[in-house]
Amino acid sequence: QGTMAEKILVTGGAGYIGSHCVLELVEAGYVPVVIDNFHNAIRGADAPPQSLRRVQQIVRQPILFQELDITDEAALQELFSKHHFSAVMHFAGLKAVGESVQKPLEYYRVNLTGTIRLLETMRAHGVRNIVFSSSATVYGDPKYLPLDENHPVGGCTNPYGKSKYFIEEMIRDLCKAERDWNAVLLRYFNPIGAHESGMIGEDPQGIPNNLMPYVAQVAVGRREFLNVFGNDYTTEDGTGVRDYIHVVDLAKGHIAALMKLKENCGCKIYNLGTGTGYSVLQMVRAMEKASGREIKYKITGRREGDVASCYANPALAERELGWKAAFGLDKMCKSIIPFPDRLCSTGCPSPGSPLTAVLPLAGEDLWRWQLQNPTGF
Repeated sequence: QGTMAEKILVTGGAGYIGSHCVLELVEAGYVPVVIDNFHNAIRGADAPPQSLRRVQQIVRQPILFQELDITDEAALQELFSKHHFSAVMHFAGLKAVGESVQKPLEYYRVNLTGTIRLLETMRAHGVRNIVFSSSATVYGDPKYLPLDENHPVGGCTNPYGKSKYFIEEMIRDLCKAERDWNAVLLRYFNPIGAHESGMIGEDPQGIPNNLMPYVAQVAVGRREFLNVFGNDYTTEDGTGVRDYIHVVDLAKGHIAALMKLKENCGCKIYNLGTGTGYSVLQMVRAMEKASGREIKYKITGRREGDVASCYANPALAERELGWKAAFGLDKMCKSIIPFPDRLCSTGCPSPGSPLTAVLPLAGEDLWRWQLQNPTGF
């Protein structure tokens, strides 16, 4: 490595997806420099956040970290004067769909203003390579499935999705206006799972907004039951269908995106998903199988801003980035059961059922993380 290793700025790098990407960056020989304001991260005893302390233990080397809010222009300028970055991975932002419907201005202020300040600072310091953490919510209510990158965008059903869409548009316009910019916009589907060490994973503050951490918390006894928002969608069992992607697969997609930037690719957009949709109840069953525990749930009303079905056509990423999701559902869900087969008592699909056939190992990693960290970080 020597001193030649490239420095990559990771905004929001202490969060769930960011911390997994930091780990993959180190493994790929990059030097990540992480900034985070602790909105979605737990403080460690001293400087680095809990998630990054764990990453340091896994990779056995220190991670450069600074507490910083991306809306703070002066702090960004100072940071860019201190380091020479070859690219930026931009994760920082507010991310709860439901909350965005309640607090639209806050979402626009943080996500849009923060990104504008970041892009301006990058420009001022001659850093013109960015990987942006976007979302499948930019597609709005799907006109067709699976969703490919040509599906119309902008008909978003919530302010969170709109903020991602607006940022995509800003970056696209910037790449058009200034030809020396390169950007890869990654539209994530639903990240779940955890690193196989069980040391880092999703640790939502308060009531989880995402299905799988909630399910895992019910399995581990932290919550009594799961609320299933709506069972009257036009899907196989009436519950919402989503494309769940293992967070480690997602992180590897970011490394592939960095390689793409080196080709002076201009502005590129890729879906990161598995191409398979699972319903809420299928996920509950997969998690029951991974944990060997019954997961109680109640059906409640639909949640504002939710769509019935949403899953990816990930072919473009495979073709142009050489990236493909490797982990299936069981692997995403399990996360450490020495003998899952014997534990499976209730609600487990029988071995020959179609569900088990399409689930070669996501819940394992989620469950390992949850068992080792019943109260999170």
